[in-house]
Amino acid sequence: MLKGMGGLGDMAKMMKAAKEMQSKMGEMQENLENLTVVGESGAGLVKATATAKGKLVGLDIDPSIFQPDEKEVVEDLILAAISDAQAKAEAKSNEEMQKMAEDLGLPPGMGFPG
Repeated sequence: MLKGMGGLGDMAKMMKAAKEMQSKMGEMQENLENLTVVGESGAGLVKATATAKGKLVGLDIDPSIFQPDEKEVVEDLILAAISDAQAKAEAKSNEEMQKMAEDLGLPPGMGFPG
C-alpha cells in the first residue's frame, strides 16, 4: 500500500537539497561582493581594485606617470588595470562557484548560471 510513498520521500529529499543549494548560492553571491581582486598595469603603476562580481571599487595611480605629454599612455594604463581586475574578478567568481559545486557533491565542470 505504501509503495508509492517512496517517490514522495525522494521528492522531499530533492526539495530539501534544492533549498540548501539556493541558500548556499545566496551566501556565495554575498561573499563575492566582499572578495576583492587587484588588477595592475605598467608594472604596478596603475592598480584597479574590484569585487569578485566585477564592480570597480578602487583605483590607485602612481603620481610619477602624470606627465602632460603622456596622457594617452596613462589612459591606456588605467584601462589595462581595470581590464585586468575584471578578468581576475571573473576567475575568482568561477573559482568560488566551483568550490561550492564540489561542496554540494556536483560533478566537476558542472556550472551554475552566471
